[in-house]
Amino acid sequence: MTKGYFGSRKNVWTVAKNTWEKGLTYAYRDRKAKKRDFRALWIQRINAAARQEGFSYSRLMGALHKAGIEINRKVLADLAMNEPQAFKAIVEKAKNA
Repeated sequence: MTKGYFGSRKNVWTVAKNTWEKGLTYAYRDRKAKKRDFRALWIQRINAAARQEGFSYSRLMGALHKAGIEINRKVLADLAMNEPQAFKAIVEKAKNA
């Protein structure tokens, strides 16, 4: 399980075992942290695109909720990055509702 580790971490049993166990702890912790990191990234992308349309992030999300537009942050951030026209249409719909 410690293949690819450097030095005694791969072939001294006690060091390798401790390293491997610590790695499992980091893996568990970082699976949780990855979700936080991506949500923060999506929020930053949505905020940047929303400000180009004259909205702040919080006002946009409030307007979307008020308009009844149920779209998650992952999809909204993807639209903001890759389909700016679609994002603009969603913002306009939220603005008018």
